[in-house]
Amino acid sequence: MSLGQFRRSLLPVVTRHSNRSALTCRMRCGDACSHDVPNTSANPYFGDILAAGISRRRVLQVGVAGGAVAAGSMLATPAAAKPKSPTDAAPGLRFEPIAPQTTDSVVIPNGYEQDVVIRWGDPLFSDAPGFDALAQTAAAQQRQFGYNNDYLGVLEIAKGQYLLLVNHEYTDEYIMFPAYDPQNPTREQVEIAWAAHGLSVVAVTGDPKGGALEPVIDHQLNRRIHTSTEFELTGPAAGHPLLQTSADATGTKVLGTLNNCSGGITPWGTWLTAEENFNQYFANANTVTDPTTAARLARYGISGGESERKWERYDSRFDLSVEPNEVNRFGWIVEVDPQDPTSTPKKRTALGRFKHEAANVRVGANGRVAAYLGDDERFDYLYKYVSDGAVDTSGTVAARANNATLLDQGTLYVARFTGNSPASEITGTGALPSDGAFDGTGEWIKLASGSTSYVAGMTAEEVYLFTRQAADAVGATKMDRPEDVEPSPNTGKVYVALTNNSKRTTADEANPRTSNKHGHVLELTETAGDVAAETFFWDLLLVCGDPNDPGTYFAGFDKSQVSPISCPDNVAFDRFGNLWIATDGNALGAHDGLYGVAVEGKYRGQVRQFLSVPNGAETCGPVVTKERVFVNVQHPGETDDATFENPTSNWPDGGSSVPRPSVVTVWRSGKNGQIGQ
Repeated sequence: MSLGQFRRSLLPVVTRHSNRSALTCRMRCGDACSHDVPNTSANPYFGDILAAGISRRRVLQVGVAGGAVAAGSMLATPAAAKPKSPTDAAPGLRFEPIAPQTTDSVVIPNGYEQDVVIRWGDPLFSDAPGFDALAQTAAAQQRQFGYNNDYLGVLEIAKGQYLLLVNHEYTDEYIMFPAYDPQNPTREQVEIAWAAHGLSVVAVTGDPKGGALEPVIDHQLNRRIHTSTEFELTGPAAGHPLLQTSADATGTKVLGTLNNCSGGITPWGTWLTAEENFNQYFANANTVTDPTTAARLARYGISGGESERKWERYDSRFDLSVEPNEVNRFGWIVEVDPQDPTSTPKKRTALGRFKHEAANVRVGANGRVAAYLGDDERFDYLYKYVSDGAVDTSGTVAARANNATLLDQGTLYVARFTGNSPASEITGTGALPSDGAFDGTGEWIKLASGSTSYVAGMTAEEVYLFTRQAADAVGATKMDRPEDVEPSPNTGKVYVALTNNSKRTTADEANPRTSNKHGHVLELTETAGDVAAETFFWDLLLVCGDPNDPGTYFAGFDKSQVSPISCPDNVAFDRFGNLWIATDGNALGAHDGLYGVAVEGKYRGQVRQFLSVPNGAETCGPVVTKERVFVNVQHPGETDDATFENPTSNWPDGGSSVPRPSVVTVWRSGKNGQIGQ
């Protein structure tokens, strides 16, 4: 049996909800969707609540590896939208939409150019070697750009100079290392993976009017944060006995951050990064006999014996039979000061512990801030945190001290949704109810504030540590994988990417299709525009999928004028207030991509595809400025038949090279070009 055949025999048989490979499911989230749903609470589906009473392109490195088949290429792919003209769109979205793609390349519209800014293994410091796939070391990786890059933040630090803030979500040892034996990983391979996880801060430079960007080696702000970096637990749960370990009797010091998905930049200049599928790194949950502890582990999807990566063989903190509390030190929102490379990153316990997809902050009229948070699991919840204090953006020493406490002192809420259409009109097909919209109202339910718990039978510290159980107890609404949640800087409306849920059997107005494989985008408006409001209005902006499918919805826009879109994941805004959506697991037979959609005015709901990524890859980031579009191309070549020796993508270096997750920038051709104009 060949290595590839052996590895494929290890991959689980899964019922897929998207075009994502089984290998991605296994390495990224521990194959969560093939396991039992962790939320076994009696909380009703939203539907139960209703029933109760209410064509030219520029291509970089084209060329599919010999014998490789693009993931999903055997499926029917919808045709591209046929707009009247590239300018028949909202400002910022006036480009020629690309057609859905299955090429091993980054594809962009006619009239645009692109370049790779930085790749996995590129050095951040002059004492690090250049990347060599056959001679990797942990010491080198700690000084090089990390592996799978999900969130991307961009800060301008001087004219033509920018700071990239990048999450390295997870590693895929099968395609990283030659002759990888998943049953017997070597210590060196494990230590390289430890170093490849985490975060990168890297300065880049280029023409401020657009064009390629180059890393600044040895810049004073460059930094690698990994599993050996010290973090501090802060806020109301810090120091709790369930956060104490044999290595840290204080319960306040943690080594590393794991499975960092999306994130955000705060108005005071710090970086929020989210710990998501941390559960998969911890082994031997089956040795736990205490029923309370076992139930807590199960609610977070932690079960079984050995872990996939076998880290517990080389560090006992990943072995629950040895260190039962170590797992409680992950699953937090982390705040990093990218302007101070000597600072200690903070895990903010007041924002709760769950599978965080992101955290994005909005400032209210009185200066108080709200952080919006999604828990990326089928049937889990949408959260909000509101600070007690007001932000100070004056930049003074006193302001920095004030802002350092904003995410430690406040109130944590979870959302409950209500629809306004009869349950009989929500058929599970995605057909609109008689009022012509999927919409309704909702409330934010208090969970905890400081040392005060609003959940019967749980202390405040327990609420922060076991936030999922707290939300179960207060009757929060089960949602379809709430991923990135981001407020519009123009309107204050909050947009929630609900990626998919193939396990849904009961439709409701917020989740209008059963077996929801394409996902949807929810728009939330706080009452009176107040970030501290405890009620809100909501509607669905998009019900994604093939525009020719009657069960799709594009905010009422003409569906013959939109691009097909599936599995919304990360979102961002441009300067005009347009929403840009990156997808993960496109279930329409094409590769993942980046899409722009107007959310206001006559073009509201017009989706236009701007970019497509290579074989097996996911589109992450994104960042859209006047001069450039940035995306992270995560896990290229992560297909079920891929090995290090026989890659199914050779992007971005071409030839017979191994695939390398990378940051890409795109700009308008010609001098002084502006994106989407």
